[in-house]
Amino acid sequence: MTAHIWTLPSNLTLEARKYRQSCWMCPHGGQFRSCVQIEVETGIKHGWTKKLPAMGILMKLVHLFTAGTVMLLATGAGAESAVKAFHLEEATISDVHAAYTSGTLTAAKLVQAYLERIQAYDEAGPKLNVVIFLNPKAQEEAAALDERLRTTGKFVGPLHGIPVLLKDNVNTKDMPTTGGSLSLAGYTPATDAAIVQKLRGAGAIILAKVNLHEFAIWGETVSSIRGQTLNPYDLTRTPGGSSGGTGAGLAANFAIAGIGTDTVNSIRSPASANSIAGIRPTLGLVSRAGVIPYSFTQDAADPLARTVTDAAKVLNVLVGYDPNDPATAWSVGNIEKDYTKFLKADGVNGKRIGVLRSFFGNASINEEVNTIANKAVQDLRRLGATIIELNTPDLDSGKISSDISVHLYEFKPAINTYLVSGNAPVRSLEEIISSGKFHPNIGDSIRKAQSLEMDDGYRLRLLKRSELQQRVMKIMADDRLDAIVFPHQKRLVVPIGETQVERNGALGSVSGFPSIVVPGGFSSSTATATLGVPVGIEFLGRPWAESVLIEIAFGYEQATRHRRPPPTTPPLISAKR
Repeated sequence: MTAHIWTLPSNLTLEARKYRQSCWMCPHGGQFRSCVQIEVETGIKHGWTKKLPAMGILMKLVHLFTAGTVMLLATGAGAESAVKAFHLEEATISDVHAAYTSGTLTAAKLVQAYLERIQAYDEAGPKLNVVIFLNPKAQEEAAALDERLRTTGKFVGPLHGIPVLLKDNVNTKDMPTTGGSLSLAGYTPATDAAIVQKLRGAGAIILAKVNLHEFAIWGETVSSIRGQTLNPYDLTRTPGGSSGGTGAGLAANFAIAGIGTDTVNSIRSPASANSIAGIRPTLGLVSRAGVIPYSFTQDAADPLARTVTDAAKVLNVLVGYDPNDPATAWSVGNIEKDYTKFLKADGVNGKRIGVLRSFFGNASINEEVNTIANKAVQDLRRLGATIIELNTPDLDSGKISSDISVHLYEFKPAINTYLVSGNAPVRSLEEIISSGKFHPNIGDSIRKAQSLEMDDGYRLRLLKRSELQQRVMKIMADDRLDAIVFPHQKRLVVPIGETQVERNGALGSVSGFPSIVVPGGFSSSTATATLGVPVGIEFLGRPWAESVLIEIAFGYEQATRHRRPPPTTPPLISAKR
């Protein structure tokens, strides 16, 4: 049995849609044929016009071809009774594995389908500027996984054949790792990062290394090696950052799941800006070994995905003690064996959730986000949560970032250690600055980092960090809270050319406490954002409370279903395999 993937454009007129439904059959017994050619140019051209012999098959085709998504159709003898469909756009890990098991999809075909979307929408069309480097062995790896499944009948692991986008500050031994910087162009580390080893061991395919804000330093996702990544919901806006390449790529359906890193906002910001889910774990739950560092006190690495379910499945693979990252020693005894068991439809019911009003904006520019966030609070109450309004004027996200965060203090010693441990073309932050091979956008930050020392000012920030942790724990204890909720960003993600402002992620990153961002809805539509701009809702919890946050996030996600794919990257018109 062979398989072919087809698409039906969602913008066909009703007349054209009816016409195509009656013409997509060949005169050989009503079976699908690889010789069928459909093109959409000035009209519809067709080769075969024999109508279906049975109304039942016709209705199956009407259902398949009106979906406006990629389909994989079984062909050959007996195809009339074996029509199966696989929708590429918005596919989940479960969708892919079900298709692998049924034989209607192979990893090689899935990889090819994503590569074609990348070619159509990253290199052409809207030119999102997501991908820095495509894995040249992705097809080879996919074919090996297909053969393994064919010969053993088993998956190699829980991510068997799942294409993943990897932020390009995560080491890969077979692909360059640049941090988005021309100063590291062509640098290929000797070993994979710890999380890459785990991903590959679980059967994942690293499809591409993707863009980030250079060295993960800021939040617009612009780099000297790839330029500016665009937000697929509004091509005039940034995709958040620094993991904006991962966020935009997943929103545009370039892969199933992705990896980002987060020092201040950088997993949750692109999750919010791209209508996807992002988990920042408790510091120490996931190893950072082999990740280009920014701050050993605040760095985290973890999953982004279009659904909370897929993010939890990837999290399962990533967690665990790693002797090469001492912070993970704290995770021993605090790791759940399976985070997916907390995917409960009624996960919000009975929870006590505090609304952090000091993280809402008060200006007119904040109104659209406030409307969406307030609706989220109403939805949580409707779903059975007890809502507690928190009076915390002392918690100011901007001051947490500017007065407590230690990221700039730690960047120089952290990246110097990373550079001298490998065979990088530069050996220190000072050499990066001297080379001039970096985007001007990060110039002020890296020069300031070069001038800072881990002095009394640094130690004072660490003391304030401890006080912040205590303050959050007391707030949660006083009101017996399961989680705290707030909009991830007080205003919409900024237009290209502006600096990201009014983000709220510093509370999680500076405290080291876990948080999850899920889609909360969209702003009003505009000429450049026909669906509106995505807005994410953030849930923060106690250390090691990922299970509780997953319950809440999943329950909210399933009840509200805010996720929508971007209109700039629709199903491809032709995707024959």
